[in-house]
Amino acid sequence: MKTNIENAFWNGLPQPQNATRGGTDSGPRDVSRDRENPDLLIPPITDKGTVPNLHFSFSNVHNRLEEGGWTREITARELPVSTTIAGINMRLRPGQLTGVRELHWHKQAEWAYMISGKARITAVDGEGRNFADDVKIGDLWYFPAGIPHSIQAHTEGCEFLLVFDDGMFSENDTFLVSEWLSRTPLDIVAKNFGVSLETLESLPPKEKYFFLAPAPPETLANDEVISPNGRVPQWFSYHLSQQAPIKVAGGQVKIVDSGNFPASKTIAAALVEVQPGGIRELHWHPNTDEWQYYLEGKGRMTVFTASDKARTFDFRAGDVGYVPFAMGHYVENTGDTPLIFLEIFRSDRFVDILLNQWLALTPPELVQAHLNVDESFTNTLSKNKAIIIQPDYKRTEAIERD
Repeated sequence: MKTNIENAFWNGLPQPQNATRGGTDSGPRDVSRDRENPDLLIPPITDKGTVPNLHFSFSNVHNRLEEGGWTREITARELPVSTTIAGINMRLRPGQLTGVRELHWHKQAEWAYMISGKARITAVDGEGRNFADDVKIGDLWYFPAGIPHSIQAHTEGCEFLLVFDDGMFSENDTFLVSEWLSRTPLDIVAKNFGVSLETLESLPPKEKYFFLAPAPPETLANDEVISPNGRVPQWFSYHLSQQAPIKVAGGQVKIVDSGNFPASKTIAAALVEVQPGGIRELHWHPNTDEWQYYLEGKGRMTVFTASDKARTFDFRAGDVGYVPFAMGHYVENTGDTPLIFLEIFRSDRFVDILLNQWLALTPPELVQAHLNVDESFTNTLSKNKAIIIQPDYKRTEAIERD
């Protein structure tokens, strides 16, 4: 049952106040944003100090519209704290003519998660070995820096998240084959390919970037090009959709890094699902920063930055979160449906340290002395990793937490 404060927040005009702190805001203001970010409007009493912004939404960025689809990005320009990773959200159009992300390459490695639909991806490595595969919802790919590749939607179209191992990366700075040839003298292009100038009269005058082309054959074998040098030795795709999750009380998780996806040398990830009432338990990562992408549901994260500072943020589908190196945090499901999000790291391996397990593997008397608790508390600690815990945890709204 909602409290009077909660009813006033959601049904009336939310105000930055509670029984003892704050006051009304007469405007100007954006009430819809206030409702989306209740823990910024009315921070929990545990928040304290100056903490950088750790939240940004793809809905707040410029969307580039092209013939074959659209793209938008969150980099360190949009989210300055995100120095290790940049994220790109792309959609390629469906139909008999489907969207193509043209042949290109980057200075940075590219990791991707398929959000919807189906795509055909291709690549060639420095030894002339080639690669082609079809990826669907929940699947991944990884193209090392400098490896040329392409992406084309099948007839149903597709949407995906691209992650690059450099926070300052921009999708607008890629090396495009059409743009390169348009900036090379035509006679040089003709000499390079051993063709006449007339053969090249219709070369694109500028980049194509996204464009439409006949959908790829439904069967991958019908689109196969045989290389005399064979196929790439480490496959550039990984069918995470087929990986069995680790199921725990309150949710499940799939972890992928170079241990099970050997090609992915610079990106590790976890696909986390938290049931209503559950939390991704208190933890930190001892090797690198964490970049998050929220796929479904609503969540809340509090980040402890040391020096007696902490800040709470609210997330929903399409949002990006960020946790700097070694900072303690949790993620709570604040909705009535599963919360699903990606934890992504610029690393070849996934590593986390759970507060519960750390304390469980420490002499109990020492823990009791630190926390002013008795053995009834230390007896409940778990020596095994749960990652997601407390499915029966009854959350308290941020507006009540004082």
